[in-house]
Amino acid sequence: MVAYARPMDVFGELLRSCAMLVATMVLPVLGIAALVGTAVAIVQAATQVQEQTLVLLPKTLAVGATLLALGGIDLHLCAQLFVRALAAIPELTR
Repeated sequence: MVAYARPMDVFGELLRSCAMLVATMVLPVLGIAALVGTAVAIVQAATQVQEQTLVLLPKTLAVGATLLALGGIDLHLCAQLFVRALAAIPELTR
């Protein structure tokens, strides 16, 4: 006799995997944006130039470069989770 996993256990594992994937995808981008924002704020404080639009361009470029660098890895991880979710459908529908 084969021991099957309970549907809620399978769903909970998929939900945990999804949360970890979201954190893995978002935290590097947020970290880069925070670092660049802090650096620009320090430069603005040192030069006493308080123009808010100066923060936008460096942050946008840094976030865009991070997304370009990590986008392929993130899409691969999303595809793996999607395949796992599709494979889990029979266990979830019992």
